[in-house]
Amino acid sequence: MDTHSLRLFLSLAESLHFRKTSEKVHLSPSAVSRAIKRLEEEVGQPLFIRDRRSVHLTDIGAAFVHYARETVDGWERFRDSLVQDDEELRGELILYASVTATYGVLSDLFTRFRTLHSKVHLRLETGDSANALDKVLDGSADIAVAVRPENLPGNVQFRTVTTTPLVYIGPVVACDVTTIINQDPIPWHTTPIILAEQALSRRRVEEWFRRRRIRPNVYAEVGGHEAILAMVRLGCGVGAVPEIVIDNSLFKDDVRKLDVDPSLPPYEVGLCVHKRKINSPVVSAFWKAAEQHVVCGEDVSGISDPACDRRPRLIH
Repeated sequence: MDTHSLRLFLSLAESLHFRKTSEKVHLSPSAVSRAIKRLEEEVGQPLFIRDRRSVHLTDIGAAFVHYARETVDGWERFRDSLVQDDEELRGELILYASVTATYGVLSDLFTRFRTLHSKVHLRLETGDSANALDKVLDGSADIAVAVRPENLPGNVQFRTVTTTPLVYIGPVVACDVTTIINQDPIPWHTTPIILAEQALSRRRVEEWFRRRRIRPNVYAEVGGHEAILAMVRLGCGVGAVPEIVIDNSLFKDDVRKLDVDPSLPPYEVGLCVHKRKINSPVVSAFWKAAEQHVVCGEDVSGISDPACDRRPRLIH
């Protein structure tokens, strides 16, 4: 049983989809299937339940996830311990972020890190930012760009990059929604609301309505703030998104911010890492580069850079 097979198993356990796993690991679906079958033969028990429509972990498979993760992590720690102080850093670093987040903080950080450590392979995985913390917790990402949750797990280290207001937005186009939000005050009990499926913004919007003793008129639930902005600009309803999303959107002129009282709590955005990985030389090197990353002319280590004239945009 080698770490390559264990990594492949962990990838399939995460996606529960042979085609997606094969694309991720650059193997054919049949090769992935054969590798999993060999692993099951070695374990002596089925790890997955397969049918034509779905793939599920068995109870043994779910337990094997913990063994596989500990084994892979243990191997990485041992391999890292062999790196000499005078040896050029090598290895792979897996980062997770929303697509738009890569345009802000990660693009500049990638450039900085590659300049310092050209032999380290950076692997970027993109998806809904609401899943970022889970990616770090389950070990499928070394570092992720995430919104700081209200209750940060004790085994996660978080470094704030920026804080952005969470604001309500409405459409500019002439439509029924525009007519509603042009009223003073806005009749929130009849205003169509577009919610994120699972982001922190959803909980804050629901709490905002709860405190006003209003049951929100939910028009739709969508995945991610970019989707909320797209539906708002089309005149489907009103939604709440981080202000930095609007500022960096191609459609920023198609929506308008709404003045509300009380305002929604702001977002604290940054990088997160599992504490068990922070001492890995590759992870530690990236974390250090992030600490020294210039923000508005000075970095968190206090070193000023006069060439910097703006805050790097981190989009959620």
